[in-house]
Amino acid sequence: MIRANPEQLNFAVIGCGLIGRKRVLALGPHGLLRYTCDLDVARATALAQLEPGCRAVTDHRVLLADPAVQAVIVATLNASLAPLALAAVQAGKHVLVEKPGALNAAQLRRLQDAAQSAGVRVRLGYNHRFHPALRKARALLDEGRLGPLMFLRARYGHGGRTGYDREWRADPQLSGGGELIDQGVHLIDLAGWILGDFATIEGHATTSFWDMKVDDNAFLSLRTAAGQTAWLHVSCTEWKNLFSLEIYGRSAKITIDGLGGSYGPERLTFYQMLPQMGPPETTVFDFPAGDESWRLEVEAFVEDIRLGREPVPGLNEGIRTLEIVETIYQRSGFPVSTAKL
Repeated sequence: MIRANPEQLNFAVIGCGLIGRKRVLALGPHGLLRYTCDLDVARATALAQLEPGCRAVTDHRVLLADPAVQAVIVATLNASLAPLALAAVQAGKHVLVEKPGALNAAQLRRLQDAAQSAGVRVRLGYNHRFHPALRKARALLDEGRLGPLMFLRARYGHGGRTGYDREWRADPQLSGGGELIDQGVHLIDLAGWILGDFATIEGHATTSFWDMKVDDNAFLSLRTAAGQTAWLHVSCTEWKNLFSLEIYGRSAKITIDGLGGSYGPERLTFYQMLPQMGPPETTVFDFPAGDESWRLEVEAFVEDIRLGREPVPGLNEGIRTLEIVETIYQRSGFPVSTAKL
């Protein structure tokens, strides 16, 4: 029998791969998993075994028809994200949908209209905002420690693996694009979180190495109306996995390196400019405890639901991010998905 706990929300997950499993493990005391759903019944069954009484299904309509399910996690291939999220919203469920949330911004606008009509909350799964170094950076920014911001630059990349160019991410019908819509959306989201909306969008995407119809590198220069610049490079020809973010203010600088695991230890270095300038005062923050971003993101989603607040990042941020992706793809000669909901 499924245990009852008034403090928990009843969850279902659609997509039981690596990310779906991470999100289920992050539920902790905040969510009771009632359904796992995947086209691969063995994968759904294996994940369901983590929660006594959880039911494994291959048809998402089964869980959406259950009035006991309050929230749905959607962690599938990009092409399925928006259709499944829309079905969940129309069934009156709150949704945590994996980034980028859709193949194009138009799909997210349709999802936004449906969520407003249904009175439910939709959070986009941009978990990088919840990494400890990024949370520390946010606190320093909010304290005004950097002074007025001038610009940021960031690099994010991996080296793929044998056969990478034959996986689903290399198929534009399934992915909506390549490295820019994969890891690039994380950098765009973080840049907007730090600097605000971008009035000028420049850059290009290219395929430099992999034999595929989508991009393996993208280079962006984004500027706010006030002239602050985000200079971004994402790559799946990085060979050695890399995450690097630098934020420059008029009185201090932050650098963030690593995300844990194959990206190296997560570290934030704070450089405080001195009155006489010269070498800055340097403070290093190491975060060896591991990645708590998935758990913190779930906690934020649960609070969204309980407080009736608009999730951030939510559909507004997701739409703006995909609009930037589409602009770069159009200028670079890559097709932009026209898939509709």
